[in-house]
Amino acid sequence: MEEIQKYGHVGRAALRAGMDRKTAGKYVRLGKLPSEVTKPRSWRTRSDPFEADWPWIEERLQAAPRLQAKPLFEALQDKWPGRYQQGQLRTLQRRVRRWRAQHGPAREVFFAQQHRPGEAMQTDFTDAASLGVTVNGEALEHLLCHAVLPYSNWEWATVAFSESYLALKRGMQEALFRLGRHPVWHQTDNTSAATHKPRKGKRIFNDQLVEHFGMKPRTTKVGAKEQNGDIEASHRALKDWLDQQLLLRGSRDFESEEAWEAWLWVLLDKRNLRREQRLAEDLEAMALLRASRLGDFREVEVRVTSWSTVRVLFNTYSVPSRLIGERVRVRVFERRLEVWYGGERQLDVARLHGRHGHRINYRHIIWSLVRKPGAFARYRYRDDLFPTAVFRRAYETLFEAQPSVRGDLEYLRILHLAAATMESEVEAAIECLLESGQLSAEGIKELVGVERPPDPPDIAAFDVELDEYDELYDDTDNAEVAS
Repeated sequence: MEEIQKYGHVGRAALRAGMDRKTAGKYVRLGKLPSEVTKPRSWRTRSDPFEADWPWIEERLQAAPRLQAKPLFEALQDKWPGRYQQGQLRTLQRRVRRWRAQHGPAREVFFAQQHRPGEAMQTDFTDAASLGVTVNGEALEHLLCHAVLPYSNWEWATVAFSESYLALKRGMQEALFRLGRHPVWHQTDNTSAATHKPRKGKRIFNDQLVEHFGMKPRTTKVGAKEQNGDIEASHRALKDWLDQQLLLRGSRDFESEEAWEAWLWVLLDKRNLRREQRLAEDLEAMALLRASRLGDFREVEVRVTSWSTVRVLFNTYSVPSRLIGERVRVRVFERRLEVWYGGERQLDVARLHGRHGHRINYRHIIWSLVRKPGAFARYRYRDDLFPTAVFRRAYETLFEAQPSVRGDLEYLRILHLAAATMESEVEAAIECLLESGQLSAEGIKELVGVERPPDPPDIAAFDVELDEYDELYDDTDNAEVAS
């Protein structure tokens, strides 16, 4: 039609449009476009295979509108074996969907919301396993604590390892201090990190945390993810974008968790540059952030057991045995624990997540275990006393040669040597002696270069003259008489 208006010649217009001249002439005479001439098909090209049984199907759909096509199809196959083939399932699914659209119950309607600048921040956790990030070759199982401003779509994320209160506090603080301002509301779902459950009633938001930063708490309805729709959609977009950035990087491996998070933050800064205009409107409507940064840890007080362990948040950790019987304060961070006693930090240890885990450092207990080798065979945390696979191979070799307490004692001497010197050097010596088939604690000492204590010198026996003591005694008596 455009070509006709330009040139006024049907043949030329048809040629330029890639159309037969007669077909073009027909549309010109009708004065309609091809899409306006096409009529919807009102007939079937093949017979409906479910026509005979449709009343039976419809009766069940009316009784249970949520019934799906697949179980209906399987029931038809059971009722009339051989009548229906597996390839007809798709036909029934289309027929059931059409019935629901015409005769089914009303569906829930969702209403698009208009966001206002500076009104709210939404925070939520999302699983980051799909990104395939590794640390020194080992898969990093972690989450992202993701914060979003719905109006401008400005976002921030921190690495987390559980949906905990500490992870939420850290993620919220990092986002707020990046902005330097705070919105009116902070919105999240009913995760136990953000809420606590009273004895009766629904979960209550931990409002002291939010109010510290000048915001008001707001939670979504339980099971209603759509009320957090902005951040739920942002989860998917962020992870898709990060996946592409990791592909560009050429590697998903990082030297540490901190290195991965630092790389993530650099990318987020660049990503947020595209939202500067609407972010400026968000910031203009927000109040200045005047609150101080909260400590990103919680503190608990526990007593060190006679096993030289402490139990913190359902997990067990070893501590130096000198602290047995003392009460220590443990600072629980998202990634680590700090053990404090007498105002001084005694220990840093990587934090365990979940329940009933244990992390025993052989250096804390080996001095006692060498004196009590019989306790090793049935020690509850025995597997933690093999720092690497090489040490385990060493134990299996020694125990095979001496399947008794003597084999255990020989391994404990090796472990004692690792604690007293350097574990890496002892491990290298073990590998060397395993190849030669001459593994022993003494052999490792020689390879590591531990000096033996010098032999005691030979001293001639001293002949004591008792007469000299008698003379001293006599002199003493004479002195007393003279006085």
